Amino acid sequence: MAAMKAAREAGALLSYDPNVRVPLWPSAEACREGIKSIWTSADVIKVSDEEVEFLTQGDATDEKNVLSLWYEGLKLLIVTDGPKGCRYFTRNFKGTVEGFSVNPVDTTGAGDAFVGSLLCSAAKDSSILEDESRLKEALTMANACGAICTTRKGAIPALPDNDAAGKLIFGFP
Repeated sequence: MAAMKAAREAGALLSYDPNVRVPLWPSAEACREGIKSIWTSADVIKVSDEEVEFLTQGDATDEKNVLSLWYEGLKLLIVTDGPKGCRYFTRNFKGTVEGFSVNPVDTTGAGDAFVGSLLCSAAKDSSILEDESRLKEALTMANACGAICTTRKGAIPALPDNDAAGKLIFGFP
């Protein structure tokens, strides 16, 4: 919390990817409460469709359930839908970005690859949070990175670089 406060005071963009791991908590409710205890500290939140179901105890495909996670001050809420891609919500626009069809071997690290790619894009161009076309480009790259990560075993060894993501997006060898 101290690090988040210092980062906020320094003007940093704060991102949160809760990575729900219920067995690490005393109960499912304690997990929900713990995750939500810092929820409103983030500018950008990425949750998976399964995490939406867990946090809202409702259908992740129902936009009303997803938007129940929104709070005033949030800049971007992203729901990853595995191979289907992702959904994004801002104050001014919302939409979907298609995923990529790959032959998955291990899904460990796919969300981290997605978030890492998105945050790299945001660090290079903070306007992606206000410009829908730029956000969609960044989310396409993030979807590609997440997809590529599933094609190899291990979270870290499977992380792709920009060239690998570009090859998947644009289809060149």
